[in-house]
Amino acid sequence: MQNIIFIVDVPKTPSGGGKIIYQYSNYINSKKNFSSSVIHIEKKKTSKLIESINKRIKFFRKNNTGWQFKNVKVKKNYRFDWINQKIEIKNNFILNENKDFVILPEIFSHFAPDLLFKKKIPYAIFVQNGYSIFSTSNLNKLYQSYANAQFIISYSKDIEECIILAFPKLKNKILRAGYSIDFRKFKKTKKKNIITYMPRKLPHHSQLVLSFLKNSLPKKWKIKALNNLTEPEVYRELEKSKIFLAFSSLEGLPLPPIEAALAGNRVIGYTGEGGREYWKKPIFIEIKTSEIKNFCNKILYYLNEKSFLKKSNLQRLKLSKQFSVDQERKFIDIILKKISRIKNY
Repeated sequence: MQNIIFIVDVPKTPSGGGKIIYQYSNYINSKKNFSSSVIHIEKKKTSKLIESINKRIKFFRKNNTGWQFKNVKVKKNYRFDWINQKIEIKNNFILNENKDFVILPEIFSHFAPDLLFKKKIPYAIFVQNGYSIFSTSNLNKLYQSYANAQFIISYSKDIEECIILAFPKLKNKILRAGYSIDFRKFKKTKKKNIITYMPRKLPHHSQLVLSFLKNSLPKKWKIKALNNLTEPEVYRELEKSKIFLAFSSLEGLPLPPIEAALAGNRVIGYTGEGGREYWKKPIFIEIKTSEIKNFCNKILYYLNEKSFLKKSNLQRLKLSKQFSVDQERKFIDIILKKISRIKNY
């Protein structure tokens, strides 16, 4: 039995990356000859205290930025309370070189030398955001980690380009993956004059857009923030809204705009770079970052749009296939075959 262990942090807010890892782990557990678990990590209290002091006392600083393995601990029995998924949880860093395979997220890839090298544990790096590759200033550990990884997982063209630019010699290590959105979870609901957005994404930009729109938006329209909601609650709000505002910033393949599109929304906003892979009309309207006035004008322009659902039906169908559960599982199966061939097993 080969055991695939994912490592993820304990997020303060809902995390698309965590959601995807949960989906992967759950599917692997359904496969014969495989098992999977998730280790949740957080910073130790002493580390948080030192960081707090560092912010106040400029001359007392560490040489390395980013999380350091010696300063983290396992968060026992943690579960995301905003998503209804059951997973197997691992409550320690005890690893078995004969059966364990670890998948590190790009933000913790530099943990490999301390956590995995001495124990000879094979591992891969799951890059969900190419712009988070350099999450530590300890470049020596970072380069060692990527060089010794069995393979590197990516689920968008933008992520692959980032990896190749950062590590040109590792191009052949990249494995393409994907993620799924179960469009069947969306119910057919009568649309209302509601505009939705997520305030945790570039809050200054969203505040500016909303402030400029305040006196120009017709009274029959409302703007609703999607904040600290569970997955079902987010889906119910997206089902009712007509327009979703995307404030994505440097993301590998932003998830919320696709969810909004599948729920029947016109999506207006930033691609976050990675979103260019699917950001096409009629559903998606691109706004260049910081074009606040243009952002507002585009919103006002599309308020009175008619027959949008009919015009965008074909594109939503294509998106549902591109981000289908079957497609995601095909990619995971390829990854599992790759793991099965590793000599350690």
